[in-house]
Amino acid sequence: MTIRRVKSPAVPEPPPERWSNCLVCDGIAYVSGMTAWARDTDPKTLAGVDEYEQGKIIFGKIKGMLEAAGGAMADVVKVTIYVTNIKNNTKVWKARAEFFKGDFPASTLVEVRALASPEILVEIEAIAHIGKGSR
Repeated sequence: MTIRRVKSPAVPEPPPERWSNCLVCDGIAYVSGMTAWARDTDPKTLAGVDEYEQGKIIFGKIKGMLEAAGGAMADVVKVTIYVTNIKNNTKVWKARAEFFKGDFPASTLVEVRALASPEILVEIEAIAHIGKGSR
């Protein structure tokens, strides 16, 4: 089976030759680390936007990518969440709870010193097995 690049109107495409937002191979979708920032805006537009709001935006982007790949959030088996302040982890969990029901995906939460811009507080990547989740 070939590797297929997925594009979604919910997620701006990165500049050429940088990365792919989502690749699907053998029914498995690999979603790159998503942030709340939109490429066509200044990252400073996120100033004052907390981890909960950023998490909601990010999980919405992941949902858009998976739907474009023919899947759903129920297909997600693994998420890795990067935060700049581990003390605010419950804000991210609150956002996550709005997108997943039943068995939540396996998750890793990692505190990092910084992300792409000081205003970006959260980055999330996901792996999904398209069509395998209970609907």
